Order: sequence, then C-alpha cells, then structure tokens
Amino acid sequence: MLRWGRALRPRRRGVPAGSPAPRGAPGRPLRTAAPLSSDIFRAELEPGLRRLGQTLKNQLPALGGIPGGWTPPGNLPGSRPPEEADVVVVGGGVVGWSVAYWLKLLENRQHGMKVLVVERDPTYSRASTVLSVGGIRQQFSLPENIQMSRFSASFLRNIDEHLGVQNEPPIDIQFQPSGYLFLASQKGAARLEATVQLQRQEGVQVALLSPTQLKAKFPWIDTEDVAVASYGLEDEGWFDPWTLLNAFRRKATSLGVLSCCGEVRGEMGEHTVGNPPLPPSGPPSHTHPPQILQIHMPDSLEYQPVSCAIVINAAGAWAGELLKAAGLPGWLCQPPLPIEPRKRYVFTWHCPDGPGFSCPLLVDTTGAYFRRDGISGNYLGGISPPEEEEPDPGDLSVDYDFFQEEVWPRLARRVPSFASLRRGRAWAGYYDHNTFDRNGVLGPHPKLENLFLVAGFSGHGLQHAPAAGRAVAELLLKGRYESLDLGRLGWKRLVEGEPLEEDGVV
Repeated sequence: MLRWGRALRPRRRGVPAGSPAPRGAPGRPLRTAAPLSSDIFRAELEPGLRRLGQTLKNQLPALGGIPGGWTPPGNLPGSRPPEEADVVVVGGGVVGWSVAYWLKLLENRQHGMKVLVVERDPTYSRASTVLSVGGIRQQFSLPENIQMSRFSASFLRNIDEHLGVQNEPPIDIQFQPSGYLFLASQKGAARLEATVQLQRQEGVQVALLSPTQLKAKFPWIDTEDVAVASYGLEDEGWFDPWTLLNAFRRKATSLGVLSCCGEVRGEMGEHTVGNPPLPPSGPPSHTHPPQILQIHMPDSLEYQPVSCAIVINAAGAWAGELLKAAGLPGWLCQPPLPIEPRKRYVFTWHCPDGPGFSCPLLVDTTGAYFRRDGISGNYLGGISPPEEEEPDPGDLSVDYDFFQEEVWPRLARRVPSFASLRRGRAWAGYYDHNTFDRNGVLGPHPKLENLFLVAGFSGHGLQHAPAAGRAVAELLLKGRYESLDLGRLGWKRLVEGEPLEEDGVV
C-alpha cells in the first residue's frame, strides 16, 4: 500500500531486497557520480509534494468508511456521544463550529465546560458551508450586517492568530480580494447611494461609480441601463469555505470541544426539568426547556440520550424544522421560527474572452451574479428565483434549463463576451432562508431560557460566522454582547412583528 511521504525505489535486478549496494570492480577506484539534474529536481520537488499531500489530506471532505480515508477531528470511528455535556451545539457547519470555538476560547480555562457539536453528515455533502460561493463583502444595508462583515474580515485577515494550531501548517483560505460590484438602474439608484452613505459611516471603503467611470474601469461591461454602481475597495472578495470550516473545527477540537455524528430528532420536548408542563391559562414568560437530547446514530435505530444544560440551535436551513419537531407544547412555539431551506443553483462556465484577473463579484440590476473562478477564463454564478418559482428543496438536483432560460440571457446582456460561453458543471446548495426579514436570528428563545439560536442568515452565514459565533458565546457566558451589539437580531422582533429589512440579499 502506498503511504504519504514514502517514495518507492526500484529494486536492482538480481540483488535481494536489503542487500548493500555493489562496490567498485576490483582494482578500479570508486568514483563519486555528479548529481544528475533529475536528482536535483526530485530533491527540490519532494518537499513541495509532501506539503501538497498534507494540504489535500486537510482539505478533502471526510471519506467515511473508506480505507485510508480521513476522519474528521473528534469523530473517532464508532464513537458515541457522551452521556452528558454542558452545551450541545446542534449543527456542525461553520456557524456551529464558530460558536463552539468562541465558547472555549472566551471561557479561558482548562477542563472547563464540556461542549459537544452534533453534525448529522460528517461528509458535508449537503452542507450550506461548503456548497456556497465563498463570498465576503461589506456592502449591506443593515448596520449589524456591516459590522459583522467588518469583524469577520479582520478575523480572516489574521486567521492564523485565531485558528492556527501548533505544529500544523499556516492556514491559507485562498482569499481573492477582487471586491463586489453592485449595479443599479435609475429606479434603484437613490437607494444604492443612500446605502453607500450608511456603509461609509460604518467605516467601509466603497466607491460610487458613474456609468462613464464604470466603463473606464471595467470596459467589458455594457452600461446602457446602469445609472450608478458601488464598488468595494477593501475587505471584499471570496475565499475557500471548506478551509475555514476545517480551521474552526481543528482549532475548537484542540481546545477540547467534542463532536459526534448523529441527528437530534424531535425528542427535545419529551424530557423536562421536573414534571411536564400542563397547558397554562396564559403562557409564562419563561419555562425550563428539556435537558435531555436523544442523538440518533447514523444508519441505525440506536440513539444516545445526552443530558445537557444549554442547547444551541445552529442547524442552518433546518433550524426551523428542528424546533417544529421538538415536541414542545404549542404555546411555546409562538411565534414560529420562520427559517426554511431554499435551494440555490451555482453554475460554472468557460469563456476565454471574458473579464480578466481584475473581475469582481458582479451583482447585476436583475439580481444575477457572477465571479471569476481561477485565472483561466472560468467563472461561476447564478440568480435567486422569484418567490413563486422556488425549486423543491427536497434534493440537490440541478435544473440546467434554469441557466439557459434565466441566468445566461442576463449575463450575456451585461457582459457581451458571455454570449459565446461554454457551460460547465453545476451544483445546488441551501440558504437558511428567514422568510420574516432575511436576517439572522441570534440569542435565547423568549420562553425557553436555555435554548439559544444562531441561524437564518439567508446566504450570509459563511461570512458572518466568526462574528455571530463570538456574539452568541458572549451572550451565553457573560449575559450580554461585548464585541458587537446584535440585540436587534434577537427573537424580540419576531414577537413584535417588526422586521429588519436587508436590501443586499443576493
């Protein structure tokens, strides 16, 4: 079997393995051969190949059950969840692992609280994190979203200081600082200009471009119906989502966070502190939620009861379903959590005459978007469908007609060279869509004081994970926000029916 870091050497014909090399013929002096150029090349190449091999091992998703496959940290083959934990984080995407990391970091003591992360799919084949396009931007219309992006940008810029693990190679998230470019028609120009003013007040470096300036900077754009554009000058672009998820997971594991593969299924309301609550004449302001979760093992009827003090719902697109299925009395589920999965397609294509290396992530007036994918004429992009045409989220199949009918015409109208593109592969992923106002919901449940939520980011969870994870950890450990005030993103707005609208949902 081949193993990493071990080179195969050819055996000499007729010489048993392990025999010493033959010496010079009798009477003939030994000569030292000059190093061959191929030997020098191999000596220089082998260290690089070893580093590449280690990087691939770190970045490939888990290959469960395959001989030689990589096992995610904290997921020993056949391991069971512990019988008790202080905090159980349901959902092992980048948001869940960020919460777990910040909990242990801010606790700042050895052998402290026991934190368990539960992920039902350790291969992450359906995870929103790794199926996203990896964008980060500062151009939002809500102050809290801008502040979270600025926090996350600083975090990613210094990622090794935060998530570096001793004796492991530096973290390379492959950040491409090409910026975001939003285009607005005459109808949306005033709104975009007002949003840019807010962003500047929050410290964002963003430029407003007239059609003439836009054409001068990006000559490949058709500007006929563009009234104004906003272009991010700093801390915007895209990066590799899997690397960030893996970095959070490795660091959290090194700090003592436990993890397991399993699924929390609808037993959250079947075990309570004391006697089960009777239907009240009027719902109390607080009640004690369940303290025992049942974690079902994969491909098995077996489950493990886990006693815990705090449950953090970081289940992303399934956060709403998890709470609905929790078996809680109806009066505890009001208001309902308005988070549901929405399927989004990402298409790739090749166009050798398309925009060059300076191509940003462009968001068209129609809502279609695209960005460069590498440096050799490859691109990826898509568009969110109208509400009434949402695809069935029951699976991750791709409708290629959607590209032909909805995406390609819009892109070819904006970038004429795309008229001759060649479509490549495609995939689908999930948005944890908040139907109430398309913003994240953070903090404790209004009636279940030890159930916390961090979900509903509607496509922005990857870039806001560092900030949101720290905010929830602060709230749990210290009872208040310290780094960022995200109080307006709590459950209160759902109870009072006051949405916080975000214009910059792509």
